[in-house]
Amino acid sequence: MHNHQISGGRFFTVTILNVAITVLEIIGGLLSGSLALLSDAFHNLGDSLSIVMGYVAQSIAGRPENHRRTYGYRRAEILAAMLNALFLIIVSLFLIVEAIKHFQHPEHINGPVMLTVAVVGLLANLASALLLHRGSRHSLNVKATYLHVLSDALSSVAVIIGGIILTFFNVPWLDPALTIAVAVYIGYEALPIIHQTLSILMQSAPRLDYDQIKHDLLKIDGVVNVHHVHAWSIDEHRIIFSAHLNCQDMLLSQVETVYHQAEKLLKTKYGICHVTIQPECLRGQDEDLFDTPPDRQSICQ
Repeated sequence: MHNHQISGGRFFTVTILNVAITVLEIIGGLLSGSLALLSDAFHNLGDSLSIVMGYVAQSIAGRPENHRRTYGYRRAEILAAMLNALFLIIVSLFLIVEAIKHFQHPEHINGPVMLTVAVVGLLANLASALLLHRGSRHSLNVKATYLHVLSDALSSVAVIIGGIILTFFNVPWLDPALTIAVAVYIGYEALPIIHQTLSILMQSAPRLDYDQIKHDLLKIDGVVNVHHVHAWSIDEHRIIFSAHLNCQDMLLSQVETVYHQAEKLLKTKYGICHVTIQPECLRGQDEDLFDTPPDRQSICQ
């Protein structure tokens, strides 16, 4: 079982840092006239909400299984990750639209103010990213929150570069150009998270070598066929697997031995955490790996 949760204290610290950056960048954006700075402020405000959502989802996901949620609450983190990533996409589109407007109606930017605020924002974002980095490798939920903070750090770098240039040169198109560049990057990083979370929520089959699984199961003494296989994921770590095994006519106690061997194989070699095996003798012995029996099709319909 994976235990890589981020503490509530870290989530709280990151939230406070983001709120402080937001207030600072709103003031700095208004004083300097920088769309990139105001856009970053809006992004940081969304990050603060996303961080709170991520912490709440992590807390819910830790609840044990019960009669209403027999697989537990781990999908809460997947839902939070998807919502965070969707919010990133919406923010990206909004920033692009606003940047295009500023291309058409450029405004004078106060470079020194823009630069100073961006440097402070970068330092705070880097501190937040450092606090979340460890958990981002093990949780889609934390990764989505981490990407929020990391994209803010990148946008701060872009604003710093823009602030340095605008301090010495009058380049009206630079601020909206930087805004579009950051927005495209944010969207690019968010799309894979949306794809992965949707795949989990749609119960898509995880990437397993099913032909090899069948080959390995058939090596177990007494197993003559494998059919009616199902596999799906609860979250990005926990894979659920079920299958029907046609076995030679044997005692129930002998079937248990077959089951234990199959369970050990699937858990150790393929990383499957929950295995359900239905032993059968003749029923379904001519079926393929993923075929549904005709009688079951009629029942499901």
